[in-house]
Amino acid sequence: MAAPYGSQQSSVYPESYVGFDTITKQIEKKLVKRGFQFNIICVGQTGLGKSTLINTIFASHLIDSKGRFLPDEPIRQTTEIQTVSHTIEENGVRLRLNIVDTPGYGDLINNERCWDPIVKYIKDQHSAYLRKELTAQRERYLQDTRIHCCLFFIQPSGHGLKPIDIVVLKKLSEFVNVVPVIAKSDSLTLEERAAFKERIKEEFAFHNLRMYPYENEEHDQEDLALNTSIKGIIPFAVVGSEKNIVVNGKQVRGRQNRWGVINVEDENHCEFVYLRNFLTRTHLQDLIETTSQIHYESFRAKQLLALKESSAVGGHSSRPISPAADRELSRNSQRMTMNGY
Repeated sequence: MAAPYGSQQSSVYPESYVGFDTITKQIEKKLVKRGFQFNIICVGQTGLGKSTLINTIFASHLIDSKGRFLPDEPIRQTTEIQTVSHTIEENGVRLRLNIVDTPGYGDLINNERCWDPIVKYIKDQHSAYLRKELTAQRERYLQDTRIHCCLFFIQPSGHGLKPIDIVVLKKLSEFVNVVPVIAKSDSLTLEERAAFKERIKEEFAFHNLRMYPYENEEHDQEDLALNTSIKGIIPFAVVGSEKNIVVNGKQVRGRQNRWGVINVEDENHCEFVYLRNFLTRTHLQDLIETTSQIHYESFRAKQLLALKESSAVGGHSSRPISPAADRELSRNSQRMTMNGY
């Protein structure tokens, strides 16, 4: 007679052992099998190395650089929003990566509302996800194209943020997690870089610009300590390079100039390693959850409330579909108030 199910486990574990602590392994197995989705958008002026930095972070040639390969070449520009998708696998974990490259803003003589296409694209992804949610026969797993992270590239001028930077940051931070980076930071000395970062932090505080990561009551002491250290570094002063050069007999990614070598992965040269760890090793899942729980929920609540109000104005009953729907609208309104929207 075959042994009853679970008899083998009972011989190993005490009788009081239930086994629900294996739920984490069960969840991990399902999620790893399904794979993960991460969507990132790059925003900044032309010529700041947006494509190169993305390729450097993920150690793959994911998007073609628009920079010049020779000094006499004209500067190539991204003229429209472009999305490139790749699947990266590491130790059996698949990450579906969507990279959105945007046209450089502030390049024209008249830059009035030049940020509108970028903001519209981010909001359109929220709208597309909401439509899928509200479909009567929706897919089991909704394809998520919502932007989880916006890398905002700051020109290494050494003077501070430009007025147009402040406007764009205010617009973007309403709808997406903004992570600011100082591009091509090797053009500044260490003293200039430190002073520049402090000036930018002061402008963030003065203009009340909300940069990611945010405060969260669910964070424990470890999370709070990690976020505090990250906020002390932001904006990340980075250098990107896809070229391998030899330093002390070892191949590293870096840039060679007449004064020496810039090793991208040397913490003494730039803060690229901190940015890569932040995006991939410590905060990737939190970026996804924050997008869903804060930015998307705020957008969703506004859309549902607007729909409810338009129904009332149009002469239809403003009574909700169900008491549960009414409670959901109330909860979303409270979340918007708490999150400052």
